[in-house]
Amino acid sequence: MMCRHCQRVRSNRPRGLCWSCYYKPGVREKYPSTSKYARRGVSDFNGHPAVAARPTGAAPGTPEKVAVLEERARLGLSLWHPYDAPMDVESRKLGVA
Repeated sequence: MMCRHCQRVRSNRPRGLCWSCYYKPGVREKYPSTSKYARRGVSDFNGHPAVAARPTGAAPGTPEKVAVLEERARLGLSLWHPYDAPMDVESRKLGVA
């Protein structure tokens, strides 16, 4: 396979690049990794994320709630807000102290 950038030399570095293109500033960032171990999608964060700015009234399991969770994950926020809509009325009573 030829280098994805210069198309002149056989690729011998990751991302399908030749040696000189791989180490040329800025070139490597133009081409995504071809490794199956590359970091893709939502990053795996271990720590204490910030709580979302406001709760959602969408019931658990609904498409609206899933969309809210996807957005929170994309922004690196905590998936769950303490005042998100509960599953049922009894759960709401338990949460209010």
